Amino acid sequence: MTTENRSLYSQIPSTDSLLRDAAFQPLLEHWGHTQIADMLRQLQDEARHSVRECHALPDWCQHWAAACERRLSSATQSAYRAVFNLTGTVLHTNLGRALQSESAIKAVANVMRSAVTLEYDLDDAGRGHRDRALAQLLCEMTGAEDACIVNNNAAAVLLMLAACSDGKEVVVSRGELVEIGGSFRIPDVMRQAGCQLVEVGTTNRTHPADYQQAIGENTALVMKVHTSNYHIEGFTRAISEAELVQLADPLGVPVVSDLGSGSLVDLSRYGLPKEPLVQELIAAGVSLVSFSGDKLLGGPQAGIIVGKKALIERVQRHPLKRALRADKMTLAALEATLRLYRHPEALEQQLPTLRLLTRDAGSIHQQAQRLLPDLQQRFGEAFDVAVMPCQSQIGSGSLPVDRLPSAAITFTPRDGRGSTAEKLAADLRNLPTPVIGRIYDGRVWLDLRCLEDEARFMEMLTK
Repeated sequence: MTTENRSLYSQIPSTDSLLRDAAFQPLLEHWGHTQIADMLRQLQDEARHSVRECHALPDWCQHWAAACERRLSSATQSAYRAVFNLTGTVLHTNLGRALQSESAIKAVANVMRSAVTLEYDLDDAGRGHRDRALAQLLCEMTGAEDACIVNNNAAAVLLMLAACSDGKEVVVSRGELVEIGGSFRIPDVMRQAGCQLVEVGTTNRTHPADYQQAIGENTALVMKVHTSNYHIEGFTRAISEAELVQLADPLGVPVVSDLGSGSLVDLSRYGLPKEPLVQELIAAGVSLVSFSGDKLLGGPQAGIIVGKKALIERVQRHPLKRALRADKMTLAALEATLRLYRHPEALEQQLPTLRLLTRDAGSIHQQAQRLLPDLQQRFGEAFDVAVMPCQSQIGSGSLPVDRLPSAAITFTPRDGRGSTAEKLAADLRNLPTPVIGRIYDGRVWLDLRCLEDEARFMEMLTK
């Protein structure tokens, strides 16, 4: 060991002396002795390594308390951080889909801090059913006879098929054998559910006769799958749920529908593209309808099945139901969300998903113009910062070809380099509250459709 290195090693303070330092007292109160001591040992090892390899101490050795605090703050940061979703996709699967309403957030907080009547019947002090309260709400809203709630729509489809097919045939149009995010494929789900897939028609055209020829004595169900994440145009033919009911009912075969996103209100009332309504399918005689809670409904992640009582009872009795059931936080948030639909006059403001989807392009453009001067001052040296019209999308497979007019703030590198745009996008993601945009046509685009907290956003970008 050189004399120089020996001198540097001697400058690395001991753990005990650091813990006695007054600068560490606030850190000890916040993180506790164990975490602070462990982090100090890591820092000391790094300092010794630096001496061995570089013959110098790291710069932070002048401020051990600050280095320790910085490392612990980073290490203890939640993996689920709040971000600004400026991607232009409202229901962004990777960013958590639907934002929850204030009433849903309050309901979850209440059931988290208290024992609740999850499976307890106050009338006779006996055991109740955790789906009962929500089933009543869903029946009231959809006209269904009964309902069941599980943890997501993929689980709802799996359970629906496993409980009602009895290992027999399920008839589906080839054009509806979809794959959604995470390689969730309808044929694979059917195989796992133990039923036999019978494909009818072609990719682009399926006729009533195709179903009629396929239905036989071994047919358990006819299934309709809403192709929510893609769209075929041109020479096409598809059979509606109402047509399928008219065809299958006389043969004693139930029709079930995987509606995917699912909606309980006519979105065209708000100037949005119309989606099939759950209550319309129930009125048409569909035996079971499944849909998501965290898409167009605007609630928590959940899979909802509504339909005829006899089939719902089979679903509830199936062994998979217990494995797939929703917890009390999900049920509380879903109940609070559903209750918002009883007040349709206020729904557009109280339900965040609907509020964001219905923002008009004019108000978003005004917001962009309001923010532009400060952003030009902050980024104008390296970027041409401008307001550009753009198209938002609903997301999560909902109305995949429909777009919502919006406005974005764009950052075009003055040096013309794509790497400069990529670095800016990375810097925005590394902010204390990350800003998530997208890169297109050599620019960074920040679509403002989902920006509601302007003050916090500007604090992040202009400080």
